[in-house]
Amino acid sequence: MQRPSRQLARRRTLRKDPMKAVQFNVTIPGFILTRTLGRVSPAFVYGRPSTLGLVDRPAPAIPGSDWVRIEVLLCGICGSDLGNISYRSSPAMEPFGSFPAVLGHEILGRVVEVGSGVTHVHPGQRVVVDPMLHCEARGWTAESWCPSCTGGDHSTCEMSGEEGPLAVGEGGLARGLTIGYHRDLPGGWGEQIIAHRRQVFPVPDSIPDRIAVLAEPLSIGMHGVLRSGALQSPGPVLVIGSGTIAFATIWALRTLGFAGTLVAQAKRPHEVALARALGADETITPGDDARQTMVDTGARAYMPVIGDEVFVGGGFDTIFDCVGSRSSVDQALRCGAARGRIVMLGCAGQMRKLDLTFLWAKELRVEGYVGYGAETWDGRTRHTFDLTLERMADDPRALGDMVTHVFKLAQYRDALRAAFNHRRSKAVKVALQP
Repeated sequence: MQRPSRQLARRRTLRKDPMKAVQFNVTIPGFILTRTLGRVSPAFVYGRPSTLGLVDRPAPAIPGSDWVRIEVLLCGICGSDLGNISYRSSPAMEPFGSFPAVLGHEILGRVVEVGSGVTHVHPGQRVVVDPMLHCEARGWTAESWCPSCTGGDHSTCEMSGEEGPLAVGEGGLARGLTIGYHRDLPGGWGEQIIAHRRQVFPVPDSIPDRIAVLAEPLSIGMHGVLRSGALQSPGPVLVIGSGTIAFATIWALRTLGFAGTLVAQAKRPHEVALARALGADETITPGDDARQTMVDTGARAYMPVIGDEVFVGGGFDTIFDCVGSRSSVDQALRCGAARGRIVMLGCAGQMRKLDLTFLWAKELRVEGYVGYGAETWDGRTRHTFDLTLERMADDPRALGDMVTHVFKLAQYRDALRAAFNHRRSKAVKVALQP
């Protein structure tokens, strides 16, 4: 791929007027302190010893005619944010971010300024943001776009580990897969952001802020459901998890018309109630409850000389793992029907002692999905966000119950405390309001 020449005119992307923002930096001392003290209490992850803090920094300025400046109204806290600031996520994705970075990629905002090349949104309009960066946003000309971006799958952009030719300050755009983990593009845990025009989607007036802020995680569920072919599943579907992505998956299945049996695994009463309100036919808890559900599908149980119980026959034709832990992956492998499909939507990373026997013994298919892209649905091809916003307006169901906590930006530590301690706080989605 030939690198195009840099733009001659350099544009600053930082304005002189300051803004408040929650900024995170990745450092070796920070890693050691956080991993060590974080075992004592999550408070050390977001407290003073950490490399996370509320700072004053220049507000961003649009770097070109195709960019939009946005005032943040609400921004969600994602499970990936918790994994990263606690340094518990796999280090494999570190080359595709740049720090220090203002976190936050679940963004609802109001347009403040548009470049001359932006015509689909205007100042004063509410918008949501696809945080994943396309080759075009990085400054590459169309003939130099990577295969993923050319094919409409920018969430796997193959230039995310490279500096882009877009002029930013004294250099090119820093490496990074997404807004929120990017040195030059602050995320929604700050008062303002900038985004390329293709990342910005107008919000219908009928969708209130508290639901609109869910557009990004709901789009992840939508993308996984559409790309996996789960709507055509011949048998029952199991959704493992009781976080936002699990609920997004349940909602996406139902709002897109899945009429089969949908089972959700959730632990606590408020999670069970939400899963049912979003469309689950049945809810189960891990352990004996889940085992009985397997037997109810026609599975036969066997006990090896050593190890855990195994099942043959019955099972679930499609399983969405929205957790990504060793135990959830193990359960998915054991509960899948022969030649069934396991869809990984949780941020699975490094795992120890994972038994993959049933991957080959049942001829299972394991698929992973990330982000959003060009979706074909109902005879049309469009961006995941466009379809998600349309369905949010037409089918809000219990979406308003998903955002359980909203905190001011200065209360970010309280917000993170609620998110980390969700069992006690009963948090599902926690959002910050700059």
